[in-house]
Amino acid sequence: MAHVLIMPRQGNTVESCIIQEWKVKEGDAVKSGTAVCIVETDKATFDVPAGADGVVLKILSDAGEDVPVLQPIAIIGAAGEDWQAALGTGSKNDSRQDAEAQNISPNNSHGDTEALGERNNANIINNLTTDLRASVPPCDKTENNAISPRAKNLAAKEGIPAAVPGTGPGGRIIERDIKAALANRTPMTAAAKAAAIGAALPDTGTGLGGRITAADLSACEAGGISGKTADSAAAIPGEGAVTETPIKGIRKIIADRMLGSLSESAQFTLNAGACAVQLQELRKWFKTKGESKNKDENELAAITINDIILYTVSRTLPLYQYMNAHKTGDLYRTFERVHLGMAVDTPRGLMVPVIRNASLLSLKQISAEAKRLAAACQNGTAKPDELGGSTFTVSNLGSFGITGFTPVLNLPEVAILGVCGIELKPVENPDDDECAFAFAPYIGFSLTINHQVVDGAPAARFLKALCQAVENIYLQLAAG
Repeated sequence: MAHVLIMPRQGNTVESCIIQEWKVKEGDAVKSGTAVCIVETDKATFDVPAGADGVVLKILSDAGEDVPVLQPIAIIGAAGEDWQAALGTGSKNDSRQDAEAQNISPNNSHGDTEALGERNNANIINNLTTDLRASVPPCDKTENNAISPRAKNLAAKEGIPAAVPGTGPGGRIIERDIKAALANRTPMTAAAKAAAIGAALPDTGTGLGGRITAADLSACEAGGISGKTADSAAAIPGEGAVTETPIKGIRKIIADRMLGSLSESAQFTLNAGACAVQLQELRKWFKTKGESKNKDENELAAITINDIILYTVSRTLPLYQYMNAHKTGDLYRTFERVHLGMAVDTPRGLMVPVIRNASLLSLKQISAEAKRLAAACQNGTAKPDELGGSTFTVSNLGSFGITGFTPVLNLPEVAILGVCGIELKPVENPDDDECAFAFAPYIGFSLTINHQVVDGAPAARFLKALCQAVENIYLQLAAG
């Protein structure tokens, strides 16, 4: 019996994975542990093993597809084995193939006939048809049913003439024929599509990126724009190249989650600053320890300002548990321990690994764990369990010189802290009679809260306490 390889579940919160790349092709021999494809979630990439010895009989999902977990993605079995039998579709599908070879139309002329020409793996699994009738004469292109309903609707929507070569049974025009014609046509505006049926089309238009506009259609009919000689460079002086990139894969997942965060919560941001004199002094002292031959002191030299901020947050949050919390539906859950998420910029997009039990770790331990998790995110080896379950998140843009921003909540968390850059600010100087003011370094913080469960005043109290802890970092470290 052939083995059905399904999309594995990568963590409890992952509902689908994107197939990044197939490492094998149909017909290749594989072992049980052979990595047949690479899949990715919004958090990391993973190899998927074959799960059985044999030959790759069928690949059911192409690279780039977003496949729900536990959905079949490939069939592995003995050479020559019927892969369709593993899905329980063999006999009926064979009948469909025989009917297609003989140009036989199925009983339902509104949907099943088109599936003969453009059947895909989802159709094989989900759209099995009823029994086929014996010989129905091929369609004549002059008859009303010479084009399928789906093809006709798509042609009307896109403003393309339906008189294109048909590849369905009996020369019937099906949806993929219209799509093929669209692929070879110059992009058009919505207004141009509505007016395009029966109109002469220029090769290029005067719209953005060379799109054909309704005005271009009118000019073409009047002889103003030739279908063969239109010069988009002349029509659009000064416009450079336009690159269109589909939003898909990880970028689409991140986009959907960010939009969901804003639409599902009442986000409110507070901004404050803390004197960074002790913070910079401590970092400088740690850095000088890099010259020491002592191993422990060398480890201290790797501690960054961001590590110190993470440590300070982990010690402040337990005093304000209403900030270390989740809102799920009508349930508000606070946590005793701090599982600290930290935003990491990677080539694949934003990722948020989690420092578990950060409130119980030393500064050196937090520093080491933060670096390990960031490296795992950068090279794509972070595990699902390392990328979920945070109770509070820190996002640091200070290295880019950002002085204030609005971090977006990492739902279901109720708060996220944005760390900004350090800049000089004038402060009162009461000890100097000649100069009443002096300049001191200040680090900025932007705290976003879910105002559905956390009010502004309690959030302000937490932010004030955090600023005081940063300003007096020596005392914070002494207190543990």
